[in-house]
Amino acid sequence: MASLATGFKIIVKRSLKRLHTSPQKRVFCISMQRNGTTSVGDFLSDHGYRVARWVDSNYYNWSYQVSAGKIELVFNSRPFNAYNAFEDSPWYHPGVYKKLYRRFPESRFILLHRDSQAWFNSMLRHSNGKTPGNTFRHCQIYDRLPEFYRRLQKDPNFLPTLNETDNLMSLEGKKDHYINVYEKYNKNVITFFDQHDTQRLFVGRLEDPNKWQKMGNFLDLDVSADYQVHSNKS
Repeated sequence: MASLATGFKIIVKRSLKRLHTSPQKRVFCISMQRNGTTSVGDFLSDHGYRVARWVDSNYYNWSYQVSAGKIELVFNSRPFNAYNAFEDSPWYHPGVYKKLYRRFPESRFILLHRDSQAWFNSMLRHSNGKTPGNTFRHCQIYDRLPEFYRRLQKDPNFLPTLNETDNLMSLEGKKDHYINVYEKYNKNVITFFDQHDTQRLFVGRLEDPNKWQKMGNFLDLDVSADYQVHSNKS
């Protein structure tokens, strides 16, 4: 029994050492939400990456820390360094892709986008027309902070939280605003990489049936011709 226990400890120790070895080449999915980010995570996981998903980001409070300007705390944490691929929040938050680009010079980036109207309709469906997730953080991302602060000052029943899902504001009637933010974000990402290093960014259309094979070519992965994944279908 003693030898079995010793062997188990060795296995655990080696596994933890491997897990906490900082990977040199990371992949970040920087697509805005409702653009197949979960599917990208599934794709990367299916092809050998250790993927930090939305549930991991939520558990470790990465989105909160990034929104509070403490992104270096995330980068220096052991959980962050246990993964070599990342999808969903907070990687599409304003300006984060620039920090990632400079902080991890060996990293690669994935940007999927889709028809803007279809994207906004998906946003409406996500939380029954309300702001998905934490309202303050959502307003940071989608340029609605002035409206948020006006509500905070004038409406005593407006009770936002610091880091919880509260869904306090409506997306109804805001189509043009959201589409403008969405299209501007995608354009800015593409322009940034055009100016710095086009080889580090993959840009694809969510509607493209061959996007996974193209993504595989970008990442030097062997992806079967019939591979498909579509997570979180509406």
